[in-house]
Amino acid sequence: MRDIQSQKDTRNIDIQKVGIKHLELPLIIQRKNSDDQTVCARAKASVSLPHCYKGTHMSRFVEVLNDWSCKNLLSTDIEGCLKEIVSTLDAQSGELELNFTYFVDKKSPVTGLTAPMSYECSFCGKWDGDPGGAGDYNFTLGAIVPVTTLCPCSKEISENGAHNQRACINVKVCYDNHIWLEDLIELVESCASSPVYPLLKREDEKFVTELAYQNPKFVEDVLRDCVLKLRAHPSIKKFEVECEAFESIHNHSAWAYQSETTSPR
Repeated sequence: MRDIQSQKDTRNIDIQKVGIKHLELPLIIQRKNSDDQTVCARAKASVSLPHCYKGTHMSRFVEVLNDWSCKNLLSTDIEGCLKEIVSTLDAQSGELELNFTYFVDKKSPVTGLTAPMSYECSFCGKWDGDPGGAGDYNFTLGAIVPVTTLCPCSKEISENGAHNQRACINVKVCYDNHIWLEDLIELVESCASSPVYPLLKREDEKFVTELAYQNPKFVEDVLRDCVLKLRAHPSIKKFEVECEAFESIHNHSAWAYQSETTSPR
């Protein structure tokens, strides 16, 4: 059968990224101090395409990803999987992003009751170079962490109470040494007015309400505290962090963002 994708193209346009997205596949995640967790991951994979080729071979992405997923290696060797994708598709660069819902067993702050808390997380690998030799590989770990913020201005000007709201902190980090998702989530949660929990009894609800009231923060405060902790982390070499508060008294969100490359340690 004729291979249409490999035919020559005369428009002289190199395509930076071409591939597939929304491919669902099982992914085994290594957990800190616990058994592995199997999640449903949504994969997005792409490679560069030289101007001389009409198209890439989409089925080959699925073949490689399925093979690596079946071997239970995908979560621990993104680099190896990505190199195989680049090699199989005869490309110079490639990118593989995996998004998944990750569950952490979380205890209520007073009663100590445990329930699973969900976090939207991601692995992203990028490769540029010869898959069989020299090249540049970068890996990014991401997590979206729901938290509570309480408005310092509202607390200051109000005779009774203060408005609070749920917020999300979206953090992505590149690192030298391994970082557990659990540790990254805990670091981010500590920068908010209060964490949020999947299960709260009345004693717990009293605790988190009062904790947030005693610890008011604007989105700018949350962001700056996150930046300081990410800068100070001995393994993190690059990060981006975004805080969005879904305002309870406005029909819009408050939002702050920062990205940095940390100084070599």
